[in-house]
Amino acid sequence: MSIRVLSSREVYRNKWLRVREDEVERSNGARGIYGVVDKDDCAIILPIEADTIYLIEQFRYTVLERCLELPQGGWETAGVNPEELARGELREETGLLAAHMTYLGSIWIAYGFTHQKQHVFLATGLVPSAAQPEPEEHDLVLRTTSIAEFEDMLLNGTIRDASTVAAWGLYRLWKERNAATASP
Repeated sequence: MSIRVLSSREVYRNKWLRVREDEVERSNGARGIYGVVDKDDCAIILPIEADTIYLIEQFRYTVLERCLELPQGGWETAGVNPEELARGELREETGLLAAHMTYLGSIWIAYGFTHQKQHVFLATGLVPSAAQPEPEEHDLVLRTTSIAEFEDMLLNGTIRDASTVAAWGLYRLWKERNAATASP
């Protein structure tokens, strides 16, 4: 490691995250600080059935806008099974149950300031159930669109959520590689 932690102190905590400030020494001897947001792992789900993709629209306080994104979230519990988390978030936010969950990989959400891993799943064989949103998610709206319209929204800036864009990239690579290795 090229950075040595000299001290660490928690400066804030709530049920969703912890913020700490680390005093560090870099490999060149220079000292500095890092502010780090610690959050438990979360999941993002691509619910796709034929040519339809399911999205969530909700108000995002940090940008003061209603935003479209893939269903995603965490349970603020360490050590949760990623697939169980993804299935739970899918049902909670969309009311959908998935017959098949395919793990596509994981991404760091924004490792420049936060320590949070997001597990990416493709959900297929979708069956409607009852949505079970958390109290903070009372304004969620389930939206459906075609894959082509979804990609247009990514390109024209309608969807700007980095996790949604990254998850779509993983899906497209997975799909391309699986098509290349499939038997004719």
